[in-house]
Amino acid sequence: MSKTNISYLFLVIFTCLVASCKPEVKEKKVPKYWEHPAELDFDAIKKRGFIRAIVDNSSTSYYIYRGRTMGYEFELLRNLANQLGVNLRLIVRHDLEDAFRLLNKGKADIVAINFEVNEERKKYASFTAPVNTMETVVVQRKDHTHVDSLIQLSNKKVFIKKGTIYKERLMSLSDSLSLSLTIEEKNTSLEELINQVIQEEIDYTVVDNDIALVNATYNDLLDVNLMVSQPNPVSWAIRKNAPLLESKINEWIERIDRTGYKSILYHKYFLNKKNSYHRSSSAFSSVSGGRISAYDDIIKEGADKLGWDWRLLAALVYKESRFNHSAVSYAGAVGLLQLMPVTLQRFGVNDPNNPNESLRGGVNYLKYLDGFWLDRVPDNNERIKFILASYNVGHGHVQDAWRLAYKYGKDNKRWENVAYYLERKSKPEVYRDPWVKSGYAKGHVTVRYVREVYGLYESYKVLVDS
Repeated sequence: MSKTNISYLFLVIFTCLVASCKPEVKEKKVPKYWEHPAELDFDAIKKRGFIRAIVDNSSTSYYIYRGRTMGYEFELLRNLANQLGVNLRLIVRHDLEDAFRLLNKGKADIVAINFEVNEERKKYASFTAPVNTMETVVVQRKDHTHVDSLIQLSNKKVFIKKGTIYKERLMSLSDSLSLSLTIEEKNTSLEELINQVIQEEIDYTVVDNDIALVNATYNDLLDVNLMVSQPNPVSWAIRKNAPLLESKINEWIERIDRTGYKSILYHKYFLNKKNSYHRSSSAFSSVSGGRISAYDDIIKEGADKLGWDWRLLAALVYKESRFNHSAVSYAGAVGLLQLMPVTLQRFGVNDPNNPNESLRGGVNYLKYLDGFWLDRVPDNNERIKFILASYNVGHGHVQDAWRLAYKYGKDNKRWENVAYYLERKSKPEVYRDPWVKSGYAKGHVTVRYVREVYGLYESYKVLVDS
C-alpha cells in the first residue's frame, strides 16, 4: 500500500474516532401549549374586571339581529358575568385547536362551545358541570341524495367540523355497521357546513341537533331527523389550573337549572320556531343578511364625515332609537339619533322623522362635539368616548369632570380618569365644587351609556364586516 493511501486511511479512522467521541446533543423538548396553562383563576379575573369567553358565530350561539346582540350562549354568558360581578368580552372562533390554545395562554377564560367530555379533550382543559344535553344528527337535503338510515350512508362522504367528537362517533358507527364511509374534516363552522348542504356543495354533514333544528326551521329543503347518537351531556371548557373559576361556574349552572332560567332561554332560541325563523333568515341578521339595519348606507356616509368606523355610529344609533326613525323619548328627543328640538333647529333638521335629515343633524352635532374636544383630548380613540358622553349628557357636564380630574392631578386626557369624577357628579360635595359649572348630573348613567355603546360596537366589529 502506498504512503498516500496509508495517510488517507489514517485520516478516515481519525475522523470517525473524533466524531464518535462528540457528546450526543439532545433536542430540547418544547412543551405542548396545554402543559403549562397561564396562572389565571377567578380572583385575577375579578380584579381585572372582565371575563373572556370564546363562542361561535351561529344562529344559536352569538349573532346580531336588527342591531341587537343575541344568542343562546351569549345570553347565558351575560347572565354568568352578571352573577360573577364582571363585564363580558367575547371572542369568536371556529377552530377548536385555536380556542384551546387561547384558553391555555390566558387569552380566554371559557370556551363556551358544547363539548362532550372524553379523555383526549381532558388533555387540553378541564370541563364544567354539564350545561345541557345534546344529540347528534345528520343534516341532508330532501332530494335524490336523501337517506333513511345510517346503513344507507355506506359508500357516502360525510363532512364534519374539524376537532369535533363527530369523527370518533362516525368511525365507531362505520365499524359497528360495517360501512364503507368516507369522513372529511373541514376547518369551518357548523353553520357553514349546513349552508354547503343547502347549496348542494356537499350532501351530508353531522351537527348537534339544536343548530340543526334552527336551520331546518327556516329551510324546508333540510332533513335533520336521522339521529347519529342519543342525547349526551355537554360542558364548557376552562383551564385545568382554575379550580375557583370552575367552582363558581358550576354554582351558576346549578342555579340556572334550579330557577328555570336555562329552560326559558332554550325555549326562546330552539322551540319558538317563528322567532328562530325571523332571527336566522332576516337580512338584518349577521348569520344571513350581514346588515345591521335598513339605514346602513346612510350611517356609512355619516361615519365617513366623522372619520369613524361605521359600526360605531351604528351602535350609537341603535342605543338612541333602536333604528326607529320615528322614535320619541319621554324628554321630547326625536329621530334616529334622538335630537332635542333646540339641537334639531341648530343643526338644520326640518323633518326629524326623515331618517336622512335626522342622521345628518346628529352627525353635524357629533362633528361639533369633536371640534369642542379636539384640543383638550388629542387622541382620537380617547376623544370619541368624551364625544359619546357629551352626546348623552351635554359637554358642560363632561367638561366639569374634565376640570375635576385636572384639579386632583389626574391625566384628564384619559376617559377613565374623567369618568371617575363624572360618575360622582350626583354627590353634593362634587357638584357644589367651585370648579363645577354645570351642577348636578346623573353621571353614572352616562358612564354606563358610553360603556354600552362601546360594548355593542365591539360585537358589531366581531360579527359584521367593515
